[in-house]
Amino acid sequence: MSHAIESASDRYYVPHQSYWPIIASIGLFVLMLGGATWLNGGGDTLFWIGVALMLTTMFGWFGTVVRESEKGLYNAQMDRSFRWGMVWFIFSEVMFFAAFFGALFYARSYAVPWLGGETGHGTLTQSLLWPKYEAAWPTNGPDAIGGFFAPMHPWGLPAINTLILLSSGATITWAHWGMVEGQRAQLIKGLAATVVLGVLFLSLQVYEYRHAYQDLHLTLGSGIYGSTFYLLTGFHGLHVTIGAVMLTVILLRTLAGHFTTHRHFAFEAAAWYWHFVDVVWLGLFVFVYWL
Repeated sequence: MSHAIESASDRYYVPHQSYWPIIASIGLFVLMLGGATWLNGGGDTLFWIGVALMLTTMFGWFGTVVRESEKGLYNAQMDRSFRWGMVWFIFSEVMFFAAFFGALFYARSYAVPWLGGETGHGTLTQSLLWPKYEAAWPTNGPDAIGGFFAPMHPWGLPAINTLILLSSGATITWAHWGMVEGQRAQLIKGLAATVVLGVLFLSLQVYEYRHAYQDLHLTLGSGIYGSTFYLLTGFHGLHVTIGAVMLTVILLRTLAGHFTTHRHFAFEAAAWYWHFVDVVWLGLFVFVYWL
């Protein structure tokens, strides 16, 4: 009988019925449907409705979790659940980018050489379809279907952005040390510096895209090079934006006194995500810009 009696600190918190999961499901479906409609020549109304639903879900659902945490409803078991959930989420993001890096690798190492006649079957394809096509990277495709463009060089804005993100990795680590050691001023300064560096990175990437489109004529239609370039760097920019928003929320919560030296998983989750973004950018710089 005594084993059936648990203290409040040992109980696993079960949240009350919530309407956020169904709103998230509807929002994601509308976002997907709206995006597909927009890309196929339709209007963008559904897409923006989906975006609004997803943003509402995130702010509302995360706000509920924050309030529950501040009420002391979460114990050590819940903390472990959150950590494992974040680990699997980041793993899914790793697989997400791995697919795009794999597409880049396949295009450069297999598809382009094959179209250039460097293999047995490729020789026949080249002679019949594109006899003048040379297998070289970057490429705008057989018969220059992607139009003329100049590739993006690594030792300009990309190198500066690499330095900025590496610096942001150092500032978020410095902030973490401040959290663990109870140095509130260091924590706030480190978080603020990381957010500023993230916004600076995004600002330079917007400038880089404008330069690519207007001066280099590098667009999404510039063959496989253009499509993979914007696919990888664009999704990474989206993740930097999400990370910067997360860190901004953590900074505001820190100013509100929500964390302690022993209870600050939300900060750690945002820091893990930011380090993941840093590592992905290093891969992008090497394989998209440099090689």
